[in-house]
Amino acid sequence: MAEMHLPHAAGPHENPEVHHETSDVNIGGVLGFALGLLIATLFICFAVWVLFKYFEAREARAVTPVYPLAMTTQETRLPPEPRLQTNPREDLGNLRTHEDEILTSYGWVDKNNGVVRIPIDEAMKLTLQRGLPARAESGKP
Repeated sequence: MAEMHLPHAAGPHENPEVHHETSDVNIGGVLGFALGLLIATLFICFAVWVLFKYFEAREARAVTPVYPLAMTTQETRLPPEPRLQTNPREDLGNLRTHEDEILTSYGWVDKNNGVVRIPIDEAMKLTLQRGLPARAESGKP
């Protein structure tokens, strides 16, 4: 095998035992491998495409099972409490209207104990007239 190699060109550091390869890469082998790789890739892509078409056809033929609990129509069934609001703006408006009615009207809070509510404006006027209760001053300096 050493006969196939030629010695390096003579130079200042000549070493007769070191040789270089005189042949290039086998282009036919590289192109053959690339062609084989391309053919394998095309075959695999085709096989995957056929497999997906088969799965698509199988799913199209499949009948979806009907479960007994799903027999009732979904439109008539209501989810369990608490349910989501369908119109939150209207609900908030109704809540504020109800609160305003409570704050601006007279009514019973507890009729058995004689507790009533008065409008908030009247409660403020009464508080200004009567004043707030204060603690008795102690003799501490």
